[in-house]
Amino acid sequence: MRIPGYLKATAAALLLAGTSMSTAVQADDHEIKIGYAGGFTGYLAPYDQPSLKGVQLAVDQLNAAGGILGMQIELIVKDTRTDTAQSAVAAQELVDEGVVAMIVSCDVDPAVASGVIAQAAEIPAASSCASTPTLPDAVGPYMFSNYTADNLQAAVLASYAREQGYENAYILLSRDTPYTEKLPEYFAEAFQAMGGNLVAVGEYATGQQDFSAEVTKIKGLDPQPDVIQTAAYEPDFPAFIKQLRAAGIDTPVLGSDGIDSPTTFGLGDVAEGVVFSNAGFASPGSPLEAYEVAYEAKYGEPNDTVFTATGYDLMMVIAAAIEAAGSTDGPAIRDAWDNLENVEVATGLITYKDQNRVPVRVVALNMVSGGERVHVGDYSPDPSMIPAP
Repeated sequence: MRIPGYLKATAAALLLAGTSMSTAVQADDHEIKIGYAGGFTGYLAPYDQPSLKGVQLAVDQLNAAGGILGMQIELIVKDTRTDTAQSAVAAQELVDEGVVAMIVSCDVDPAVASGVIAQAAEIPAASSCASTPTLPDAVGPYMFSNYTADNLQAAVLASYAREQGYENAYILLSRDTPYTEKLPEYFAEAFQAMGGNLVAVGEYATGQQDFSAEVTKIKGLDPQPDVIQTAAYEPDFPAFIKQLRAAGIDTPVLGSDGIDSPTTFGLGDVAEGVVFSNAGFASPGSPLEAYEVAYEAKYGEPNDTVFTATGYDLMMVIAAAIEAAGSTDGPAIRDAWDNLENVEVATGLITYKDQNRVPVRVVALNMVSGGERVHVGDYSPDPSMIPAP
């Protein structure tokens, strides 16, 4: 199933090829309710807030083109305040209000908390940017991923590191979240499988602002690392990179999608040359470039993070699943979603069929240069080089 054309600024271009937006069911006073239980305040706000903007843009475009199955979409939003317990409460509120699909937070713990509530109600759910590949299995058959998985990002970063001739790597991780722990570990596994050497593993606590001990350890390593990889994100990544560079360590740093934020691009010289993975880059003529035109038309400002686009992607995937199901029944939507192939979204193509609810998608590598995002390339690694989740 492919959804071409909807990225144009005009709603008339919003079509589903092969299963076009239904005209058999005329728009009336019935609505399809989609819920979003997200961390719009708290530490997830830099990720869930942009995601919500992308979701809303998709809803507006879909509704302008006739909705889903001829019904208008009502988006119901609940702020979880980036709290795991509140994530469960918000999800239950959405279930009680009759949503047929649910979007949940960008971090795995609140995503699981919301997901188990949706699972019990047989309502399909997905996070727009949680990237832990074990998330769907942690919840059950009604839980899906949407974003580029940690082990996939890690394999691409490791491949890039080896292409640059880096022999010795240091990883910095935090065991406070699966994302900050597992992605660097996946990187180390892939890097070593490709012939690289892991020099050392450093650890930090989420929210830590003093990295002097870790920086001192890095300075004393023998051999010195050729590359440093971490999945730290704000506020931890800015603190680490500032202190690393202040100590005179100019070792290349590889990050992941968590640092794709205005904060990173505003760090100045200390972030220069940092390479990170994410879900896409707006190359000329690409669907993502067209999406960004539509985004700026709606919000009156340029898009500055791919997380808005992955929110848009997820809403379009939900629309595709409901259209394919021809129904708002939860089990029918779940089954249709699990069999989606080549759904065209802002960041490219997404396939769920035969993927255990973790989609196949391209990984983009980007470099921070002069406070701007520069495209390094798009990568699809050999499946045999992707560490098992």
